[in-house]
Amino acid sequence: MMNQERGDIYSRITTSIIAAIEAGTGEFRMPWHHDGSSGARPVNVTSNKPYRGVNILALWAAATQAGYTGGVWGTWQQWNSKGAQVRRGERGTAIVFWKVGTREDRGHDGEESDRDDGCHRIFARAYTVFHSSQVDGYTPPALPMLADDERIEQAERFCANLGIEVSHGGDRAFYAPAKDAVQIPDFQRFHDGVSYYAVLLHECGHATAAKHRLDRDLSGRFGTEAYAMEECTVELLSAMICADLSISVEPRPDHAAYIASWLKVLRADPRAIFTASSKAQQAADWMHARQQAVESEYRGSAGAVPEQPMCLTQPDTGEPLTDQRLTSTSAWVRHGSRMDKWRSLAR
Repeated sequence: MMNQERGDIYSRITTSIIAAIEAGTGEFRMPWHHDGSSGARPVNVTSNKPYRGVNILALWAAATQAGYTGGVWGTWQQWNSKGAQVRRGERGTAIVFWKVGTREDRGHDGEESDRDDGCHRIFARAYTVFHSSQVDGYTPPALPMLADDERIEQAERFCANLGIEVSHGGDRAFYAPAKDAVQIPDFQRFHDGVSYYAVLLHECGHATAAKHRLDRDLSGRFGTEAYAMEECTVELLSAMICADLSISVEPRPDHAAYIASWLKVLRADPRAIFTASSKAQQAADWMHARQQAVESEYRGSAGAVPEQPMCLTQPDTGEPLTDQRLTSTSAWVRHGSRMDKWRSLAR
């Protein structure tokens, strides 16, 4: 029988995220908003690897509510192995890991069977972790902070490597599935370069749903729960990528249209945020894989300028066209004018 002290893993984590969302509703501040510092992405103290999926959101929510700075976390045993000690009376934060077993396996205390594919069962197991602010005997390492122009240049390169068509103009930012293209206002319409790339990454997040990419359902209309959860997925995705790129994620008043729907779905289904986080992580992995693919292509061409597809689609099959290509050189020439404009705005 499951240890009752652990309770329902999904409900525990979802409840903490709901509380963080409700606490920030007045200022439209969500638990995934961050300052883009080097410690924005939660990492494990022992492995130094970043946490993934719903665990990122759970740790962001806990840090927001407690006012923690930095992103180093670990279990009691992991802190102990580092010569540090969790202070008496400190409350930990629940995270979850999955273990794959055979169909005959039974979960241990604190494990719940999540899926059964006929051959394997996947168990969700809860762990408790503590932030570096909750321990004695540990000094967080000094983390470098990129200068503004370095962050913008890094974001510029990251977005160009995605191979997603982007058009500029108008006063709205959106992804058009029929054209498989992102539309975004001109660079100078934004307050600064960080704001521009935060919005661009959000819309490129919607573009990952295309059938020839990750094939997420985009059929939900505005006002429906499906539409709201796609927005939630992409918000989490863009927050993950922005943390990787040291770009801040700020509150947006237009989130008011989604907050009620997010809370409604989360209260009705404790696993909904796990699904959204999983899809966000999948999209983040796709974006990072694109960076590696372009880098590999560059290395394979012995120093030649790498090429990347614009991802225009065949009108009848929806398959990507690969004969129309955009070289990184032309991308950088085109984007360079926006870098110059940003630098002039920053002065």
